[in-house]
Amino acid sequence: MKNKALYQLIGSFTLLFFAALCYIVRFYPETLTGFDRGIIQAVHRLYPQMNGYFLWVTKFANPTTITLLSVVFIGLFYFNKQKITALWLAITMALISGIGNHLLKLFFQRARPTHLPHMVTEHSFSFPSGHATASTLLYGTLICVMALFFKERTPRWIAQCIAGLLIFSIIVSRIYLGVHYPSDVLGGALLGSSWLLFTYPYYKQKKLAYDLKAIRRKR
Repeated sequence: MKNKALYQLIGSFTLLFFAALCYIVRFYPETLTGFDRGIIQAVHRLYPQMNGYFLWVTKFANPTTITLLSVVFIGLFYFNKQKITALWLAITMALISGIGNHLLKLFFQRARPTHLPHMVTEHSFSFPSGHATASTLLYGTLICVMALFFKERTPRWIAQCIAGLLIFSIIVSRIYLGVHYPSDVLGGALLGSSWLLFTYPYYKQKKLAYDLKAIRRKR
C-alpha cells in the first residue's frame, strides 16, 4: 500500500504519546492539573450555554448506541460482500473499544472529576475515556472506508468532515458535561487513532487481495 510507512510512523508517534500520557496518569497525575483545568475553562468559555447540544451529541458514543451502530455497519459490510471491512470493524470495536478500553480503566482506576457537576451519570473509571475511544474507532473507521459509500470525491469528503466533526463534538462533550478530564479524552483519542493508523494499511492490503481473488473467481 502507498504511504504504509507514513501511516506507521504517525501511528508510532501517536502510540508513544499515549504511552507517555499513561505513565504520567499512573505515577504523576498531579502534573496534569494545570493542563486539565486550563482546557476545561477554555471549553466552557468557548461553548457557553450549549447543554442541550452536548447532551444530545454525547449519546452517539454511549455504549448502547456504539454497540447497535457497530452491529449495523458490520452486517451492512458483510452482506454487501465487504467481508474484510466487516472483520476489521468487528475486531476494532470488540478488541480495542470493548475489551482493551475496559481493561485500561481497571488498571488505572482514575476517579472522575469531582470539582464540576456531572450532567450525565457515569459509574466507570475515568481514564481513558470510553466515549473518546469508541467514537474515534467507529467513526474513524467509517472515515477510512467512506469510499465504499461515496464514489464521488466531493460527497465523500463532506461525509468524512461530518464524521470528523462528530468525533470532535463527542470528545468536547465529555469535558463540557463534567465527566472527564481533558487528559482522559486525549488518551481515548490517542488509543483509537494509533490502532487505526497501524491497522489501516494491513486492512487495505487484505482487502485488495480479497477483491482480486473475487474478480478471478468470476472469470
